Amino acid sequence: MVWEAAIKRSLGKLDAPEDLAHTLLDAGAQPLPVTIDHAAAVERLPWHHRDPFDRLLIAQALTEDAAIVSRDEPLSEYGVTVLW
Repeated sequence: MVWEAAIKRSLGKLDAPEDLAHTLLDAGAQPLPVTIDHAAAVERLPWHHRDPFDRLLIAQALTEDAAIVSRDEPLSEYGVTVLW
């Protein structure tokens, strides 16, 4: 998530604090590495969404039984919990 936020911030598409990673960690967020299982799960996803970042986040959420923090409502089509 911080990776995508950094890219969107650099493109001027997201207004987020420069220290977003530290803010999230201070709020109790836990870093989640991209694993082989996450990468393999992307292949099994239906094509409701074509953004590769979001597809990886969806695969991670499904694999880890976690929620996604996003305003992108179509992500819920995958059966993941979307918070925002």
